[in-house]
Amino acid sequence: MKAMTRTETAAWLAGHDNYCIISHCRPDGDTIGSTAALCLGLRKLGKTAVILENPDITPKFSPYHQNLTVPQPLEGALLVTIDVASPNMLPKNAKALLSQIALRIDHHGTAMAFTELELVDPDAGACGEIVYDVLMELGIALDPPLGEALYVAVSTDTGCFRYANTTAHSFSVAAACAASGADLFQVNLAFFETHRLPKLRLQGWMVEHTRFLAQGRLAICAIPRSIEQELGVNEDDMDNISGFPRSIAGVCMSATLRQTKDGLTKLSIRAVPGYDAGAICAKFGGGGHKGAAGAIVSMSMEETLPLLEAAMLEVEAAG
Repeated sequence: MKAMTRTETAAWLAGHDNYCIISHCRPDGDTIGSTAALCLGLRKLGKTAVILENPDITPKFSPYHQNLTVPQPLEGALLVTIDVASPNMLPKNAKALLSQIALRIDHHGTAMAFTELELVDPDAGACGEIVYDVLMELGIALDPPLGEALYVAVSTDTGCFRYANTTAHSFSVAAACAASGADLFQVNLAFFETHRLPKLRLQGWMVEHTRFLAQGRLAICAIPRSIEQELGVNEDDMDNISGFPRSIAGVCMSATLRQTKDGLTKLSIRAVPGYDAGAICAKFGGGGHKGAAGAIVSMSMEETLPLLEAAMLEVEAAG
């Protein structure tokens, strides 16, 4: 494995052609926006660049991959992953391609090395910031589609620049996106200011069913699949729902649990500085950042809950 700088990564991308870019399973705004931005940027250089179709993409994010995807890599393509911290984060249709991945661009501090080349910066608020830097190294000027894709990446992973991972560079990238002519108001409206009624009803349900520990500093909410179905929420409604219990006054770290279609448990943890969400998720085979992390657990929610509670209380006691 060779750790790459932004300059070295740009030189590598400029020196090759025929790229297939891979996002992660259950994609969020960072992996979607970053893959779209890199693909569009490489095409502006005259490169052949596509994105591997992601079977988990939701309607809110799918427009950013429109006309950029293929069902499988083109022959001889160089594979690049973005925002993929470990092999288990690859979408189902990319897992067989693991040994062929040439470059990984990531910003997770708990990331696992699994490619020959990697550009990993855990200090970046979003992968979109790293991709922006690489595009600047390549001399690519931002246009509205590129600026919008990058803004989706950076704004969603920083919670619209409210989370602790937000840096001065995050704002610099946002300013560049605004200067590109991208309509940032419409992005903010869609991702941060507009909610369907089912999502609001779910938040009401969560208020009534969240458990508090350690004098209210810890919060846990387990959301049965039957409740999601009853309220009519979809995957776009569930985007960032894990941050809702953390927003309650006095809560320093929160965990949400959801049931997947195949009976597994999806665990998401959010935390303020001084608490480590990634350390807890690592105990369940996942990972992420100190402020936000996740895991897929091969147990039911009922089996996971006491183990999670014990892990959170252990971190609280040690802190």
